[in-house]
Amino acid sequence: MIAIQYDGYGPAEVLRPVDLPTPAPARDQVLVRLHAAGVAPIDWKLRAGLLRQFFTPDFPKVPGRDGAGTVVAVGEDVSEFSLGQRVGVMTDHHMPGSYAQFAACPADRVVPIGDIGFAEAASLINAGLSAWIAGVETARIEPGMKVLVHGGSGAVGGILVQLARHLGAEVTATCRADNVDYVLSLGARRAIAYDREDFSTLRDQDVVVDLVGGAVHDGSYQVLRPGGHLVYLVAAPIRDRGAEFGVRVSRAMVSDRRGPVERIVDLAARGIIRPQVAAMLPLEQAVLAHRQMEAGAVSRGRLILTMPEGGE
Repeated sequence: MIAIQYDGYGPAEVLRPVDLPTPAPARDQVLVRLHAAGVAPIDWKLRAGLLRQFFTPDFPKVPGRDGAGTVVAVGEDVSEFSLGQRVGVMTDHHMPGSYAQFAACPADRVVPIGDIGFAEAASLINAGLSAWIAGVETARIEPGMKVLVHGGSGAVGGILVQLARHLGAEVTATCRADNVDYVLSLGARRAIAYDREDFSTLRDQDVVVDLVGGAVHDGSYQVLRPGGHLVYLVAAPIRDRGAEFGVRVSRAMVSDRRGPVERIVDLAARGIIRPQVAAMLPLEQAVLAHRQMEAGAVSRGRLILTMPEGGE
């Protein structure tokens, strides 16, 4: 099978196409022929060595945290998936990733996607997992809450905007000026262009979900009501000022679990959440994909790699 691999930390150019044996599924695994894979910020950060204090990948490394395709084989202990079934997969940092024509994943990391397109499903899996854990399990967004989402046009932020709207919240989101209409189309009541406006004039927010960190995180405390909740995902470093402002501060602890992804996929299948595919590139252009991600050129949704035909 064709895959993308790198042998050590470095710039995007360390990514190279290789011909690897197609994996055979272990007893508890499902072998999936992938048609699409998501390109997430964590992919280039891991490749560049920026996350080595958190993760140590096994080199040589096939990158990619999620993808979608069809089941072509199942391990002898797997009964819940059938040949030809359309599924999404989650890989971790110690497994071969999804930038490949095939992936063998434990069954508890495989999610049926029904009739959702492969690229659309790939855009939902890792981003949807993060959005659900941040918005539902950590922030516990409820009807009537005022919720501010930082980075509302991105892969995770865009799902969070839609999810918070579905949960009955009054949603405000920050984004670039050229993404304001896009964020409003996702269901935000108000979009604040961070390159033109200062979000810190907001007040009395019940929840802020921070996907950016750094100065954005620091400026978010004053927009919360007393007793409000600031939820963050790991991005730029943050300074916890919760006691100073009388608010709760929580890190959304994202771990790969099938349940949250199943719920996001169900909402997408019912038309409640719209998958966000930024663009599609062929697998052999993985270097370009990483360059674009690293340069911040992907500001709407998830960039997707599509797999070549053939392979065995």
